[in-house]
Amino acid sequence: MLRVGLTGGIGSGKSTVATRLAEHGAHVVDADRIAREVVEPGSDGLRALVEAFGDGILTADGALDRPALAAIAFTDDASRRTLNSITHPRIAARTGELIATAAPEAVVVHDVPLLVENGMGALYHLVIVVDAPVEERVRRLVGTRGLPEQDARNRIAAQATEQQRRAAADVWLDNSGSPDVVQRAVDELWADRLVRFESNVRLGRHDDRGAPVVVDYDPTWPARAARVVSRLRVAAGDKALAVDHIGSTSVPGLAAKDVIDVQVTVADLAAADALAEPLAAAGFPRLPGFDGDTDHDGGEPLPKRTHVSADPGSWVNVHLRPAGAPNQRYALLVPAWLRDNPDAAGEYAAHKRELAGRADSIPAYGELKEGWFRAARDRAEEWAARTGWTPTA
Repeated sequence: MLRVGLTGGIGSGKSTVATRLAEHGAHVVDADRIAREVVEPGSDGLRALVEAFGDGILTADGALDRPALAAIAFTDDASRRTLNSITHPRIAARTGELIATAAPEAVVVHDVPLLVENGMGALYHLVIVVDAPVEERVRRLVGTRGLPEQDARNRIAAQATEQQRRAAADVWLDNSGSPDVVQRAVDELWADRLVRFESNVRLGRHDDRGAPVVVDYDPTWPARAARVVSRLRVAAGDKALAVDHIGSTSVPGLAAKDVIDVQVTVADLAAADALAEPLAAAGFPRLPGFDGDTDHDGGEPLPKRTHVSADPGSWVNVHLRPAGAPNQRYALLVPAWLRDNPDAAGEYAAHKRELAGRADSIPAYGELKEGWFRAARDRAEEWAARTGWTPTA
């Protein structure tokens, strides 16, 4: 089962995307619909609200008068907490029930208006954000919903900013044009990414990554890495002593392969092995055969475990290493040194571009870089001693 979070600001046209995904066969769970359902007439949710806030929150026919409830419940923090304590558990329980009805091979799309505002992105394998320019959203809200213009602008301003949504988005859908444009984008997303992603998660596999290609620094790498780190922290729980963005993409301005490398620091290899299933369920299956790092002192390979992303649209390597091991320290040290030494980073970038042109696979590329890494370690250790740098775990 693939869990997809779908969100977008008011007036962005999120429902158009949800409808198209449902047409393709997605199991869509609508958070707004559930929020209304749990307080329908005759529900225990509505009875609990009346007990807490009185009969004045009901209409003449016994339904919930939402403006009347808002006028009471949003006047102070205590009332808001009471409202949330009644509605949130019921919404969560009903959401779980609806997701449980999905087939094992389903793409489950959870349509959540406030996904970004509530920091829910790490709960999903993928987050889709639908967006449109503010003026277009105002036009839609005034023209199709009949909202006064200032009310529309106030509602937009009260939600997450575009910058916040972009940071949370694995997929950004521009819905500023006619519906058929965004629908075509959804069609491509479904065929090229979501279907493959679901099967990869279910079968514990990943797409073939091919030969290494070094590209210019991509300013989206830090946000991509932050989303991966958040998902890994949720999946690993307290077995992860630290989760860090490492590798070349963690060095601002450095040319690199379009690969996000993350290190999960664990107490020992037993803890790493215990995470095999949770990480696979989160979309990061284990990569057999990659259980060691080269010892730069020429000794036996240093043990680790490796997982990779099942997402065909995002290349991620996850390295699980024991705290205090030489390879765990080195993975943190070299990027920190490069971030503080632009000349060394430039030297490394030129070296990588030259080697990538000679390598026909990622393992071969890694072997070619070994000489540089051996020399870099000594330079980085000198820098650490001089600056007092220490690893995070």
